[in-house]
Amino acid sequence: MDIIIRIIQVIFALSLLVLVHEFGHYIFARIFKIRVEKFYLFFPPAIFKYKPKKSDTEFGIGMIPLGGFCKISGMIDESMDKDALKQPPQPWEFRTKPAWQRLLVMAGGVLMNITLAIILYTALLFTWGEEYIKTEDATFGIEVNSLSKEIGFRSGDKIIAFDSKEVPENFSELQVGLVRDEIQRVTVLRGNDTVEIEIDQAYLPAMLNTPGMFMLRTPIAIGGYPDSSINAASGLETGDKILKVGQNDAMFYNELQQALLSFADSTTLMTVSRDGDQLTIPINVNKDGRMEIFLQADLSQINITTKEYSLLSAIPAGFSKTITTLNNYIKELGLIFSPKTEAYKSVGSFIAIGSIFPQEWNWEIFWNITALLSVMLAVMNLLPIPALDGGHILFTLYEMITGRKPSIKFMEIAQTIGMIFLLLLMIFAFGNDIIRLVR
Repeated sequence: MDIIIRIIQVIFALSLLVLVHEFGHYIFARIFKIRVEKFYLFFPPAIFKYKPKKSDTEFGIGMIPLGGFCKISGMIDESMDKDALKQPPQPWEFRTKPAWQRLLVMAGGVLMNITLAIILYTALLFTWGEEYIKTEDATFGIEVNSLSKEIGFRSGDKIIAFDSKEVPENFSELQVGLVRDEIQRVTVLRGNDTVEIEIDQAYLPAMLNTPGMFMLRTPIAIGGYPDSSINAASGLETGDKILKVGQNDAMFYNELQQALLSFADSTTLMTVSRDGDQLTIPINVNKDGRMEIFLQADLSQINITTKEYSLLSAIPAGFSKTITTLNNYIKELGLIFSPKTEAYKSVGSFIAIGSIFPQEWNWEIFWNITALLSVMLAVMNLLPIPALDGGHILFTLYEMITGRKPSIKFMEIAQTIGMIFLLLLMIFAFGNDIIRLVR
């Protein structure tokens, strides 16, 4: 059932994005009185088609759910309709219009995707607001994993600067910001000392593929236990805040792990705080150094920032969030073309896209992901690759600057090369997904 929910979310999100994108081409074509022959969601063969009276456009839904298209008269596109281009140019055709009009028609899809992202982010901020932990409010610093420890970080470090510049405001964006901006020096506060950590760029591939480098360090509390737990009758209660194990400090997860290992396969005393009182409770530790108890983060000492937006304040905030997301994605896309990061290994297809959606339907998460995908689709379509909008825009700009229009033969060859490249890219993306599934 989880897989079905994810598949539905992927199809719904991508269908919306494709419709909006193609509508951008359609609306600009109609504004400039260019004939649109077909407007389809998904690819043929058609399972539904309709042509309104007094309309030149056939609207339809195809059987292959891999996108959609808007077939514009007199334009070399993925249909490769060469016969139509052999006919005398007509006033309603794309090829007979001024370059600036053709430029807007090609940019229409990207403009609509950016507009959709602004609308979605505005609606999200107005409806749900924002809730996050500021990096400066990470009172107890970070909890490191094996990778961040190897690089030089330590649990309890408070990150205060990236390359002598400000760190991301949102604590959850620390790792992605470190990788995205290829940071070379991180300044941390360790106890009362300021420490500079040099980031060896050879770690970039690992940092890109190892989540949890900077987890929020928080005091821990008892979250409950199964009936089969060796401590089911210990007297520990959900919400008890852990202070010590034996004489060892154990307020934080890494401290608790180390303390329990020293008492493996034995009984010891645990000091907890309950409703302001300190209690000492005997506990059992198994041979693996575990209590068989669920733990939970104690966020009572962490300030959580909450922002609410009116409709008027949500609009500029939604616009700003779209621009920030756009800039960040352009940086992340740049990592793919940098061999040292090995980011190309993370390129994925529909399978990878599906994995980022939650297993249970959540409208806030769904619309956040859809807004992000809308920005990604806009940027990807601007790449100067023939067969993408960016390729057509590049050739049109060349024409506007030089006054020379590329020949139809050149455009046909370029379109073919672009389609072959995109096909190979799709195969590569599917291959990456399959490798990740097999591992």
